[in-house]
Amino acid sequence: MLVVDFLKEEWILADIASTDKEGVLAEMVAAFGDVIKDKAAAVRVLLEREKLGSTGIGEGIAIPHGKLTGLDKVISVFARSQDGVDFDAMDGAPVHNFFLLMAPEDSASMHLKALARISRLLKSRQFRDELAECSSASELYRKISEEDEKY
Repeated sequence: MLVVDFLKEEWILADIASTDKEGVLAEMVAAFGDVIKDKAAAVRVLLEREKLGSTGIGEGIAIPHGKLTGLDKVISVFARSQDGVDFDAMDGAPVHNFFLLMAPEDSASMHLKALARISRLLKSRQFRDELAECSSASELYRKISEEDEKY
């Protein structure tokens, strides 16, 4: 499974405007357009997951994720915040790179494989630095695709 199997170029946000956790999640869910009908329910699922422990894993990265009824496959939005957002990350640092992952309710295996793939991609400091230098959604998508092919 590759990240580009569940991430479309139109689901990349080069510079989100939101400055808090709920706003970031809502802005990212909105990027899915008609793929997610009940956006408020999706945001609720993500916020419930955050109550279990922040998905801000440190080093400027957060991977919010949840399972949603009505989906038939794993889908993802990538968003970047130039200024960074307080996302209650483990290291206390602001988050700049967000990979939101939504999976079907009954898809534990796919969900975990997608999370592992995203984590592997983002653990490279050099890759995160290269993402910071991208100036558009298409550039970000291209960089993610190129890095994804390496693994």
